[in-house]
Amino acid sequence: MSNEILQKVKELTKDGRADVPQWTPRPSATRFNDISDIEGMRIAGRLAGEVLTMLEQFVIPGVTTDELDIIAHNYIVSEQGAIPAPLNYHGFPKSCCTSVNDVICHGIPNDKPLKKGDALNIDITIIKDGYYGDTSKMFFAGPAPAHAERLCEITQQSLYLAIKMVKPGVRLGDIGAAISEFAHKNHYSVVEEYCGHGIGTTFHGEPQVAHYGRSGTGVVLEEGMTFTIEPMINAGKKQVKHSGPDGWIAKTKDGRLSAQYEHTLLVTADGVEVLTLRPDDTL
Repeated sequence: MSNEILQKVKELTKDGRADVPQWTPRPSATRFNDISDIEGMRIAGRLAGEVLTMLEQFVIPGVTTDELDIIAHNYIVSEQGAIPAPLNYHGFPKSCCTSVNDVICHGIPNDKPLKKGDALNIDITIIKDGYYGDTSKMFFAGPAPAHAERLCEITQQSLYLAIKMVKPGVRLGDIGAAISEFAHKNHYSVVEEYCGHGIGTTFHGEPQVAHYGRSGTGVVLEEGMTFTIEPMINAGKKQVKHSGPDGWIAKTKDGRLSAQYEHTLLVTADGVEVLTLRPDDTL
């Protein structure tokens, strides 16, 4: 089976990346009341989640992250009629982020083949009709060590418990405090240099959504707000080091494993809608 998948990867990537069409940005916003805007965000979120679902079969030993990037790029452009948001964003050279093992976030796809047991975060952001959908999840290239599976499970659970807190009137400090308390209880650390963010007709906007904090503080959530929660949890210490072109790549300073999960959310009148929800989610 793996040989068949590798052959399919070669076929899907042989012509390189499709040309990205021109598009016109909408006025920047991260809160919406109009149903047409909300529907635009729902479509963008659904499409972003579908890219991750599509990529699952290709994350095997021997595949390179650059090949995964080409497959994602062409699916977004040619199948979804959308735009890969990371491409050329502040100089980022590829269409998605692929963060392997000790890379916390913003890993740049390259020609190094994945090895058996590698843990890989793929972060997808697409633009559809001017609306952004942003989501990420962890994958394993073949069977993974138990300690890596546990870190990923706790990281995903930290995202889920945060999502379940989202509703009008809740403060972002409450959410950050809950994430960090859960991670620390399980003997992990929380990366503090990166956070979730407002998203909508802009890639990154207000509010900033820290994954640590103090209860009773921070921005109060209101109906119509759209933002991401994307905890980055380390097996070791929280400190970060940077590498790669323009310092894009963030790694754990101690070289230990890191994991991340992310969803784009809409605050509703009485709770939350997960705009990037996938069939494999267990919320």
